[in-house]
Amino acid sequence: MRTLLTASLAALVITMMLVSPVPAKDWKTIRVATEGAYPPFNSVDSNGNLQGFDVDITNALCKQMGVECTLVVQDWDGLIPGLLAKKYDAIVASMSITEERKQKVDFTDKYYVSPARFVAKKGASIDVSKKGLKGKVVGVQRATIHENFVRDNFGDSVQIKSYATQDEANMDLTAGRVDLVIADATVLQGGFLDTDAGKGYAFVGPSFTAEKWFGEGIGIAVRKGNDDLKAMFNKAIKEIRANGVYQKINAKYFDFDLYGE
Repeated sequence: MRTLLTASLAALVITMMLVSPVPAKDWKTIRVATEGAYPPFNSVDSNGNLQGFDVDITNALCKQMGVECTLVVQDWDGLIPGLLAKKYDAIVASMSITEERKQKVDFTDKYYVSPARFVAKKGASIDVSKKGLKGKVVGVQRATIHENFVRDNFGDSVQIKSYATQDEANMDLTAGRVDLVIADATVLQGGFLDTDAGKGYAFVGPSFTAEKWFGEGIGIAVRKGNDDLKAMFNKAIKEIRANGVYQKINAKYFDFDLYGE
């Protein structure tokens, strides 16, 4: 009986250890990663300083939370691996909240939404359909929701060229090495179409927003189990929306409400 009781108590202790929540960390400093190559959301200026909507939102959230934040530049396809390796604590890099990514990391509530669109040379008369895109070369940033979308919907009609950054894809469009590019519409507008390089180009086809590929909006990624950090970010997002700080940052970059409904 004593042996059975001892074994039962030991099992109970082990069960309690497994289900007990991890003690909350005292988040006084937070390391935040961003790509630094996705204007107008995140980029590096001529002096080597990070700038853009994501950067300003990060700084505003950290101020609202009363914590010191350090920004880290990380290539896009290394962002989630770096988070899992504990190189930083969060990702604020215009990352869409998708089911695939939620298998690896947790996300906050959205902090903005934006559809995907194709861009091509003005006057190209391209019909965005499997038939209309047959034989075309499409440039896309690799390891993105946009690459997945093109492969799933047009992969048997087009040739896909993947790039490390969206800027590289845009450059190959202007060089004539691809016929179209696809990316976040806001990024293509501010980072390409509104620049001198993009003057001869325009959106073609409809906007794409299907949740299967484009998720639930753009969120902040944190490691699974860091529920306290996620809650801090969620609270701060609501607060900067309520106190007008978010709207001031929005107006700095865009003439429309990026947050959406």
